[in-house]
Amino acid sequence: MKVGYARVSTKDQNLELQIDALKESGCEKIYQDIASGARTERPALNEMVNNLLGNRMNTLLFIIFFK
Repeated sequence: MKVGYARVSTKDQNLELQIDALKESGCEKIYQDIASGARTERPALNEMVNNLLGNRMNTLLFIIFFK
């Protein structure tokens, strides 16, 4: 299964472009966080990594967007 992660810094920003790109790349599970770059807590990212380390999922796809 392909797994993706999408994050934006503020609630005013939109995750949709990232989610669409991850879905088009075949991701079946997409984790999402809204967290500033300075904030170190990213619950969805932590959950994703824990699941991957537990061998419950096997492929992680990174798509990086720059402003």
